[in-house]
Amino acid sequence: LNGENRFKLKFDIWILSTFLKEITVYANTRLERMSSGRYVLRVSSAVSGNSLSGLDLEIYDSYTGGQRPAASLSGGETFMVSISLALGLADSIQAGNGGIRLDSMFIDEGFGSLDEASLENAIDILDEVRGNRMVGIISHVSELRTRIPQKIEIEKTPQGSRIVQS
Repeated sequence: LNGENRFKLKFDIWILSTFLKEITVYANTRLERMSSGRYVLRVSSAVSGNSLSGLDLEIYDSYTGGQRPAASLSGGETFMVSISLALGLADSIQAGNGGIRLDSMFIDEGFGSLDEASLENAIDILDEVRGNRMVGIISHVSELRTRIPQKIEIEKTPQGSRIVQS
């Protein structure tokens, strides 16, 4: 329990690692679609004996056939992984016992870092999510204005910001 085992993992880190593996399973259902099958999240199996060993994420890249650290992702790739992990966490929590429901989520920016195909895939997935929860998107990407059915738009003026009816 205190980390004096062949993996050098403390019990609490092992438990967190188990939850993280479950979350990545849920996250990958969306990440694979958003990345058109290119990326798969994996919990790193590398054990270094440090206090966070077992909680690192790696990305399997089908284009290269190899794994790389999550820190090597571009801005758009990081955004796709972040959305996938957030939705995976929500799915994991809801799948557990206790009847917990997460009825809403907010996504702040990041869409501008996606290429056209990735943006389309991300919007499609968020459209599906909106079927059973409210998704608030904070963005300056004009393409989202045409795709999001209900909006609250804010207009900046010299007198301050105001809500614009749309």
